[in-house]
Amino acid sequence: MIIADPLTQTLILPDAEATTRLGQTLAPLLGNGDTLLLAGPIGAGKSHLARAIILSKLAGEDRVEDVPSPTYTLVQTYDTTKGEIWHTDLYRLGDPGEVYELGLDEAFEAALCLVEWPDRLGRTAPAHALSVEIALSGTGRRLTLSAQDPKWAALLATTAQCFG
Repeated sequence: MIIADPLTQTLILPDAEATTRLGQTLAPLLGNGDTLLLAGPIGAGKSHLARAIILSKLAGEDRVEDVPSPTYTLVQTYDTTKGEIWHTDLYRLGDPGEVYELGLDEAFEAALCLVEWPDRLGRTAPAHALSVEIALSGTGRRLTLSAQDPKWAALLATTAQCFG
């Protein structure tokens, strides 16, 4: 792990199981109004990480559900006792203005949002989001987590402690 500053962190995850553990670590630290912008090429593990977070949140309520990729539906929502989780895949989004049609702009304020292909958001991306850039690295992944909002410092400190 390399830490450039308190709001940027790089993690090397050796395998898919480590990505799942990261999702399980992040899940209890995330809540309503939090947004993760999951970027990276096809097959990098964006859906894997989002699925691990969602499944962990649901498991905390003794629930088991199928968590499909929202590639074709664009949005999958999950109701929990603590609020909604929005999992979005914007790969097929034609224009950033479509974010408003999906209701994603309102979800950014009220729900936990996990957004794949956040480059499609353009200027509608929330400034308070945590960016997660995922790249393949051998059989594992290299993740760079970065934020502008200092609210993410505690989460980044926890991931450094658990994965450093």
